[in-house]
Amino acid sequence: MNPVSIQSEPFDTAAEIARVEAALMGRAGAVVTFSGLCRDEGGRLAALELEHYPGMAEAEIGRVVEEARARWPVQAVRVIHRHGLVRPGEGIVLVITASPHRKAAFGAADFLMDYLKTRAPFWKREHLADGATGGWVEATQADEAAAEAWA
Repeated sequence: MNPVSIQSEPFDTAAEIARVEAALMGRAGAVVTFSGLCRDEGGRLAALELEHYPGMAEAEIGRVVEEARARWPVQAVRVIHRHGLVRPGEGIVLVITASPHRKAAFGAADFLMDYLKTRAPFWKREHLADGATGGWVEATQADEAAAEAWA
C-alpha cells in the first residue's frame, strides 16, 4: 500500500482504516486516525480550493513519512490529502498511524499533521458563500508554533 495519496475525490475513512488494520494482521496494538474536515467558517465559506505540484507534493510528504518512521516505531502510515474544491463537511486530510503502542502512534500522527498544516506544498484559497473568491490561507501562529516544537 502506498503510504501517500493526493487525490481530488473524497476518501472513505472507515475503508482506509480497515485496509491498514488488515495489512497489519494483528501485529499493531494501536491505530490512530486523524481526519481533517473543511469548515464553513460560520457560514462564510462555500469551499476551499487546494492546489499542489503533482509529484513534488507526494515526494515531500513521503519524505516526512520516512522521518516519522525514523522517530517512532510505526508499523504503518497512511496519508491522504485532497486537492481541488473541497466543500464544508468534506474531508481534506486523513492521517493513519499504527504501532505496537499508543504513544508512538499518537506521536507520529501529531508530527505528520503539524507538518501538513505548515510545510506541505499545498496552497489553499477560500471561495466565499457570497460567490467571491477570497484570499490564500496561511498557517496560523499556533500551527507554526506546534511545528517548531518538532525541530
